[in-house]
Amino acid sequence: RRVSLEALRCSAPPRRASPTQKSMSNIGIPIKVLHDAEGHTVTVELKNGEVYRGKLDEAEDNMNVHLSNCTKTMKDGQVEMLSNVFLRGSHVRFMVLPDILKNAPFFKKIDTKANKASKAGKAKQAATQRAAGRPTPGMPPPKGRAARDGAR
Repeated sequence: RRVSLEALRCSAPPRRASPTQKSMSNIGIPIKVLHDAEGHTVTVELKNGEVYRGKLDEAEDNMNVHLSNCTKTMKDGQVEMLSNVFLRGSHVRFMVLPDILKNAPFFKKIDTKANKASKAGKAKQAATQRAAGRPTPGMPPPKGRAARDGAR
């Protein structure tokens, strides 16, 4: 039985986004900040109490991190130098990131309810000031000869 090429094109299932494409659009702000910290010095504490401090070479969406020139401080206070270390994200208790990331551009895009309310209040105030000089609120000022004659 022969099947035309056109029939195969029409019956093909729709293409779906790859898992990496899906995850990039759905990652949250903390993970975006973590990716922005790449190249900076960070501190990572694991659930077992060990603390690692070094340059963040790479971070993954699941919080797996690769650190270089790292200092490992164990729970008992013993210190060890490591050239490279890979830490599993599920073992991370918390991370300390550089303060410079407070100025990251995506923080400026976040509009809180308070910011939105203050913007709406400013717009209402500006509209009230524009309407203050009008004889009839809500109507534009008169134009033409009638306006000039009425003003004299």
